Amino acid sequence: MEDPTGSHCSSFTLYAQIVLADKVYIKKITSICKKAGIEIDGIVPITLAERNLVLDVAELTDNVMILDMGAGNTEIGVFRGNTFLYNATLPLGGDNITSDIAYVLNISKEEADKLKRQYGLALKSFIDNDTNISLTTYTSEDGKNKTIKSSDLVEIIEARVEEIFSLVNKEIIAQGLKNNINNVILTGDGITNINKSDMAGKIILNIPVKNSTSRLITTIKSTYRTSYALVRYISSRSFSKTVSSTIDTNSEKSGLKKIIGKVRDFFYS
Repeated sequence: MEDPTGSHCSSFTLYAQIVLADKVYIKKITSICKKAGIEIDGIVPITLAERNLVLDVAELTDNVMILDMGAGNTEIGVFRGNTFLYNATLPLGGDNITSDIAYVLNISKEEADKLKRQYGLALKSFIDNDTNISLTTYTSEDGKNKTIKSSDLVEIIEARVEEIFSLVNKEIIAQGLKNNINNVILTGDGITNINKSDMAGKIILNIPVKNSTSRLITTIKSTYRTSYALVRYISSRSFSKTVSSTIDTNSEKSGLKKIIGKVRDFFYS
């Protein structure tokens, strides 16, 4: 039963996941929002909010892992049907790929990002035509431009993509979740613009991997997807208009009392 409101019973069992966050980070976010005149009512993991946006109808009932790779972070969300099993964040994303290209080729980050988008490929083995690329912002003593092969660029991209998937694989193995995952869904501009990233993920994770094909995600601009997903998630909660949560780092009140209070508010508001 997803919403027990109005039900009559002598007892009930609640299965819940407690999501922990760094206290310093939460204080910083809260402080920034207060200065902007915004009151924080609660915090929602990105992958939980995005679930109904990036998954199609069949995937909503499947055991899946959502990997949302943005510019600076890769968000991991593991679901067993409607149950949110696990959430984690890796501090790596598309910007790391851009920085790698800029550093190795000795070019500007602007040119590195342009090359990543133009020649982005996650696996060197899928190169059809190893073309020459002239580096316009290459820095050398004689001031001459340098020419590289597209395979040199792809090799840099492949190394970082492999590292990110390897860290994800290590994380889900450590948490004992890998055997529970049937499919992996990729989303986020940090990875979906790189061709064959799904193939690279499948090789490393040994789980079927694909880019999100949900109809909803194709209709929302990538810039607004997270915001749209959060608004959509919150508005769909039956208790969102009557129950408010509070972000409190005061340790005087025990964690157990906080949880009991939340449960009481949920059922008796």
